[in-house]
Amino acid sequence: MRTKIIILIALILIGGMNLYAQNGKTLIAYFSWSGNTQHVAEYIAGQTGGTLFRIDPVKPYPTDYKPCTEVAKKEKEQNARPAIKNKVEDWNSYDTIFIGCPVWWWTAPMIINTFTESYNFKGKTVIPFCTYASTYRDETLAKIAELTPDAKHLKGFGAISRNTDGITEWLKEIRVIK
Repeated sequence: MRTKIIILIALILIGGMNLYAQNGKTLIAYFSWSGNTQHVAEYIAGQTGGTLFRIDPVKPYPTDYKPCTEVAKKEKEQNARPAIKNKVEDWNSYDTIFIGCPVWWWTAPMIINTFTESYNFKGKTVIPFCTYASTYRDETLAKIAELTPDAKHLKGFGAISRNTDGITEWLKEIRVIK
C-alpha cells in the first residue's frame, strides 16, 4: 500500500501544475509571426504542463513587417482561410484548448479561422490568449470565442508583446492551475 501511495505522489509531482479543473489533456495551440505569441504559449505550457501546437501556414508570411501586414490585410478583406501545414494529433484526447495569436488588423489573423474550422470543439473548453502592441486585445479574445461556439469558454488573457506578467495569476483565477 505504501508503495502505491509513493508511486501516486510521484506521478502527481511529475505532472507538475497540470489542470485540476479538467480531467483530460491540455493543448496550447498558437500562431506566432514574430515570436511574441510563441513566447507566451511556451510560458503557459510551462505553467500547465500542456502540449504545444504551433499553427504553421503552408505558405509562410513575409518576414519583413510591412509586407506581412499587407498580406494579413488582404487575407482579412478577402475572408481568406490560409492553409495550415500541420494537424493536431489525437485531437479527441484534449479537453482544454488554449488558442493564441497576435492581434492583426484589429482581430485574430485569418489562419485562426482555418484552425478553428478544422476541428470539432463540442465538449471542449477554449481559453483564448493574444499578444498585442496597444489595442484590440478584447476584440481578438472575443473573436476566438466566437469562432468556437460549441465550446465552453474561460476568460482570456492579452499579453503586451512577450510580457508574461500576470499570466500565472490569470491561470489561477480561471482555475487552470493551483
